[in-house]
Amino acid sequence: MNSSLLLSAFTGAQSGPKILGIDVIWVGTLLAAVGVFAVLLAIYSALTVRNPMAKRVKALNERREQLKAGITASTAKRRARLVRKNHTADKMRTFLGRLQVLQEGQVKEVQQKLAQAGIRSKDLAVAVIFGRMVLPILFGGTALFLIYWVDMWPDLTTTKRALYSMIALVLGYKAPDLFVDNMRQKRTDKIRKGLPDALDLLVICAEAGLTVDSAFSRVSKELGRAYPELGEEFALTSIELGFLTERRQAFENFSYRVNLESVKGVVTTMIQTERYGTPLASALRVLSAEFRNERMMRAEEKAARLPAIMTVPLILFILPVLFIVILGPAACSLSDAMSGGSLGAK
Repeated sequence: MNSSLLLSAFTGAQSGPKILGIDVIWVGTLLAAVGVFAVLLAIYSALTVRNPMAKRVKALNERREQLKAGITASTAKRRARLVRKNHTADKMRTFLGRLQVLQEGQVKEVQQKLAQAGIRSKDLAVAVIFGRMVLPILFGGTALFLIYWVDMWPDLTTTKRALYSMIALVLGYKAPDLFVDNMRQKRTDKIRKGLPDALDLLVICAEAGLTVDSAFSRVSKELGRAYPELGEEFALTSIELGFLTERRQAFENFSYRVNLESVKGVVTTMIQTERYGTPLASALRVLSAEFRNERMMRAEEKAARLPAIMTVPLILFILPVLFIVILGPAACSLSDAMSGGSLGAK
């Protein structure tokens, strides 16, 4: 008896105000813990900054030495892994070939998108095409099983059931492309931000008397921390300039791997410089100024769109809270006054 009374008294002391049946104090404590954890994670991430280019540049240098020496594989374990991946890709390619859904132009398009997303393996193009065919069956079959067979949502109408099944099928078909396009867009935006700085460094290297491949290598090292994606592309271009028979092909590969019109302009300038001997520094300086103006115009465009974008969050989230903070005390005082007056009249 006494223990039950103590337990009820303890739970009653711990309980606080509730909104929609949820303890406000408990939710506030949980959010505070999450906030503290996020702050500690941010501090840890800021204090443990690593060089993202060191491992990649080391791998590229090792690959250059292997290509120069004619070595195709370094260890038996790596060779077995590559063979296993090739076997899997060959099986998928054979399966798609039997169904006559694997087209060479389609494979090349997916390979270019993967290269622009930072994925070097060409076998994954077959996996993406294979996913386009398998994932609709998987997602659609799961949706049909849950909606019609298990009847997990019995309140759904016939139209909604058919609509959700079609959404699952379309999502399964577009999921590989959405994933690749998302990675590609993020990587392209990061490269776009660092391109003007990279051209400025190229101008400095060209005026200092460095060759093109040495300039690319130097710029990749300088930009490794700030723009690792662009530094990786410059390092790979520098390596290709060192061992490819045609230097033009190295610049074209650079344009192939980056989905930017500005990079194509830089590549065209570099090819013309290699062919006709035109001054490189002046041409790159003009391109750098144009890219900086373009970046500034893009930033101004985003800043001009900000008031229109902030209108909806302001109306939905900020103004109601502001009204509650301003009018809440007055409403409470008025309610207390009216309740006191009514008690006095009684």
